[in-house]
Amino acid sequence: MPTTPLTGDELDQALTTLPGWSVRDGDLTASFKADRPTVPALYAAVAAAEDEAGHHATVTVLYNTIGFALNTHDAGGAITAKDTALAARLSQLAAAHGADPAG
Repeated sequence: MPTTPLTGDELDQALTTLPGWSVRDGDLTASFKADRPTVPALYAAVAAAEDEAGHHATVTVLYNTIGFALNTHDAGGAITAKDTALAARLSQLAAAHGADPAG
């Protein structure tokens, strides 16, 4: 997948397909809330998906909330199609583990 930064229009279009995701401080970000006992299993699934994609998010876990921040280091920290593809996968995993967008 190319590491070319997305244009503003491309990013706006991608965000229409990524409920709960937004751009904050130059990163593609989202947080999901789940029942606390499911958070470790969600994180394990996320780690496997990141390894499979060869692309990794900054992940934060706080009680029953798991947050993600994505950018592509190979593109100077810009948001690329690698980030939007991984965001879509992370959203799928969150939903599969009963997690909902946090806001």
